Amino acid sequence: VTCIEVVEAYVERIKEVNPLINAVVKDRFEEALQEARQVDKLLSEGPGDDYLEEKFPLLGVPITVKEAFALHGMPNTSGLVNRRNVIATSDATVVSRLKQAGAIPLGVTNCSELCMWYESSNRVYGRTNNPYDLQRIVGGSSGGEGGVLAAACSVIGVGSDIGGSIRMPAFFNGVFGHKPTTGVVPNDGQFPNAQGVRTSFLCTGPMCRYAEDLEPMLRVMAGPGVNKLKLNEKVSLEKIKFHCMDHDGGSIFVSPVDKEILQAQKKVGRNGGWLLLGGRVCVLQEAQLFTDLLGDHGKPVWPLWELMKWLVGLSSHTLPAIALGLTEKLMKLNPGGNAKLVSMGKSLQEEMEALLGPDGVLLYPSHPTIAPRHHSPICMPFNFAYTAIFNVLGLPVTQCPLGLSSEGLPLGIQLVAASYNDHLTLAVAQYLEKAFGGWVLPGKV
Repeated sequence: VTCIEVVEAYVERIKEVNPLINAVVKDRFEEALQEARQVDKLLSEGPGDDYLEEKFPLLGVPITVKEAFALHGMPNTSGLVNRRNVIATSDATVVSRLKQAGAIPLGVTNCSELCMWYESSNRVYGRTNNPYDLQRIVGGSSGGEGGVLAAACSVIGVGSDIGGSIRMPAFFNGVFGHKPTTGVVPNDGQFPNAQGVRTSFLCTGPMCRYAEDLEPMLRVMAGPGVNKLKLNEKVSLEKIKFHCMDHDGGSIFVSPVDKEILQAQKKVGRNGGWLLLGGRVCVLQEAQLFTDLLGDHGKPVWPLWELMKWLVGLSSHTLPAIALGLTEKLMKLNPGGNAKLVSMGKSLQEEMEALLGPDGVLLYPSHPTIAPRHHSPICMPFNFAYTAIFNVLGLPVTQCPLGLSSEGLPLGIQLVAASYNDHLTLAVAQYLEKAFGGWVLPGKV
């Protein structure tokens, strides 16, 4: 098929599905079709397949991009009303690299307000719905990406992850998502970007329907940074030491792990060893005030006042964003406790690196529950701890789908390795895709 036929097919698919899921918040269909024609022209000139594969490894591949990333000519609001008129005048580093590799962006996808919540809903674009059940969330903050990939509206997508923002949407939508080892893929060109200690949490990474697409996309996104990884090393699954952990130790603040998630994990880890980390979940102090980001260089935002306005329908912010601002104020009242958590995080990181070593992979739930219904995350705001712990530790993690639940909703698992051992989790993901069937088209069963 020609490139123009491929892009036209995806454009039509988005037009068919997006009114239901509201994942693509701004398209660039005309530009994408023009770029597809240029690809076909290049192919007709016949420079040679080897040359094209080397220079343009993603030639003609339709992609989507989380709206928090700058994509030239597209909005870059991160769901913040104050930024509703912001249009990107350049490309984020990873977006530029993907375009240079030949990929064709179809548009930008929805996220949570300022990328700080695990339901993708905001006052600029509204709410995104899960393609497996429109009454369920897509996750956040890269929720639009998760939904658009699951609905077969895109081939690969750009996401970012500061507390699970790639892996939760990938889990809830039954696709693959990879949080690379911290510091390998550049975070430049997204809003908000990490500052201070948060730079050690934020990771930019690939999302896709098929496990084999993770590695080539990661190579392009990482650029020269890919040399820190061992992607050229052949992985022998027989030599991997598997560790398995069913839950985080339990807490009144976190939901118990769903039985069907545990059953799927047990199928994966029957031959694995077991470990227990005592459920230590660490939250480190943020370097930049979230309330400052809410104002985005405008008027200061007072969370308590915004809460009062929200109660009468007058706030331009979402309730999760207001709640996070209030929590931030309370955290500042206990600096000693925050310092203790920082120390615990460093200790646990050393413990995990030693445990996993050069050949270990940890199997761990992606989230304690299957895709929740809309608004319900407000009731259990700390369930994201299942993904956030690995941002604190800086470890590479791949979320892998494991089929569907009895309700027809995606199941999945996190695959965790020691720093710079991304190749191990990517290899296991490909194996599990064959064993469990990988991505399932919504509505097919």
